[in-house]
Amino acid sequence: MRRYGKNPDEDDIPTRPNRKGNRPRTNIRPKHEDASEGMVLTVDRGRLTCLVDDRVVMAVKARELGRKAAVVGDRVAIIGDLSGAKDTLARIVRIEPRTSVLRRTADDDDPFERVVVANADQLAIVTALADPEPRPRLIDRCLVAAYDGGLEPLLVLTKSDLAPPDKLLELYGDLDIPYVVTTREEFEDGHAVDRVREQLNNKITAFIGHSGVGKTTLVNALVSRDRRRTTGHVNAVTGRGRHTTTSARAIPLPEAAGWVIDTPGLRSFGLHHVDPSRVIKAFPDLEPGTEGCPRACSHDEPDCALDQWVADGHADPARLYSLRRLLATRERHEGD
Repeated sequence: MRRYGKNPDEDDIPTRPNRKGNRPRTNIRPKHEDASEGMVLTVDRGRLTCLVDDRVVMAVKARELGRKAAVVGDRVAIIGDLSGAKDTLARIVRIEPRTSVLRRTADDDDPFERVVVANADQLAIVTALADPEPRPRLIDRCLVAAYDGGLEPLLVLTKSDLAPPDKLLELYGDLDIPYVVTTREEFEDGHAVDRVREQLNNKITAFIGHSGVGKTTLVNALVSRDRRRTTGHVNAVTGRGRHTTTSARAIPLPEAAGWVIDTPGLRSFGLHHVDPSRVIKAFPDLEPGTEGCPRACSHDEPDCALDQWVADGHADPARLYSLRRLLATRERHEGD
């Protein structure tokens, strides 16, 4: 039975009043075209420290972003109070597209990936040659994450006065990764810092490494005017270092020569999220050979086309071995 007349616009059609007296909700969101651009420096329990022009601004994420989280290195659009004054709070309304991401999972069985750093140009993998002993499998995992996320890797080997670097460098020689070898004495006279800084000019570099390898000590020396937390020590019983960096933080290099992002010390690095098809892009001499591979090829199976590609002389067999060793780290644990 028709409840109202034929005209649906009749004035006598009842409407439900808005009890709160405010405007009804809408799915249309403002574009915030007048928002300012900023860079996320730190993230701490929902509060994000951002750099807007030359001001440090505290901000929160807008509700309209939903579950999308901003991380250190993100370029964001910010509105609100951008004065940077004490007790002021701005709002992040947009996260700009990322050029690179460093991602990890808690372990290889964890399906939930976490973005650690965004928009970094390179990943500096810091490892000690002794005290604590180097962990090549962990280095391999960091390399896979770098290749997968679009970062260029850099090896920084510390404490070479305790053990020679030759064996470890030979393991990664076929990957053509730039590296810097340092001693403890070189940290004191500044020579090590100068050689590392040459690799960082005009770049955003994320530093990562097993705890106790001297990563935070190096970052402290690189950004001497903005010291990080005090450095830790290596446990004589476990051979592990104490974590001295508890959260990622972006710090500018002196004279605007670039940025370093110090990250917490690693004890595990899950690679559940890594797609082998993305890692192969870091091997331009091998990538064309994958055109004949079967669908979803792991590049380490009997009918992989890379074997014939290398046999035909298109690439060095050592490069294929390096690729497969890196991909195999997804099936190993860091302590192997």
